[in-house]
Amino acid sequence: MERRNTRQRQLILEAVRSHCDHPTAEQIYRDVAEQAPTISKGTVYRNLSVLAQEGELTQVEAPDASRFDLRQDRHHHLVCSACGAVVDAPVAYQEQLDTLAARESGFIVTGHHTIFQGLCPSCAQAAQLG
Repeated sequence: MERRNTRQRQLILEAVRSHCDHPTAEQIYRDVAEQAPTISKGTVYRNLSVLAQEGELTQVEAPDASRFDLRQDRHHHLVCSACGAVVDAPVAYQEQLDTLAARESGFIVTGHHTIFQGLCPSCAQAAQLG
């Protein structure tokens, strides 16, 4: 079944593209509502879910909320425990971890998601000064 490429869906994708910080659904809703004031939160959240299921977006389960990412390759994330910033980690995805987890557990492992937590450079500097 082919999905409809609605104006709302295009606005949602454009809102995600306009961010470089892995926006939350709430941030995307606020951005889209500026362009389409009659859009509902439910419509934005539902379309984000569909776009993630269809592989157009990646949904990142960060500690504070689900975040959305345009990158489709397997990669890891860094989350600042002070300000909540979410960025891509400059660490290569290691498929051997999938193999090891499968061998040790008996699971059929299809991938993994790693989130590193700590302080971003700005928060770390502020912590040292304060």
